[in-house]
Amino acid sequence: MGNDLISSLAFAASGMETQAMRLRAVSENIANADTPGYRRKVMTFEQAMDTGLVVAGPVKLDQGELTRIYDPGHPLADETGYYDGSNVDLVIEIADAREAQRSYEANLRMFDQTRQMTQSLFDLLRR
Repeated sequence: MGNDLISSLAFAASGMETQAMRLRAVSENIANADTPGYRRKVMTFEQAMDTGLVVAGPVKLDQGELTRIYDPGHPLADETGYYDGSNVDLVIEIADAREAQRSYEANLRMFDQTRQMTQSLFDLLRR
């Protein structure tokens, strides 16, 4: 039983850690939405083979097309007056942030429930 509780804590903690990393990537994407040539970062998740915990995979750059922006006065504009913007879509980033936040909160609740169960078990054992 004790090992199951410790495993539950580890799973919840790994979930919170990966979602925090995902929120960091989303925050960087939002902060760079107006940066010319910026490609959004995409997080992947993997299951560690030895422990089964969730871990962050490599951060990849979205290879989708960059938006072409017409602004002849911009220093990066080519001879036609266009330059490459970013491929960040704020609607997608906000949706990803909400999903990561909710996943983080679910893992936090699981962590707290497991902690309370552990405390109850210790209280029973002391009697």
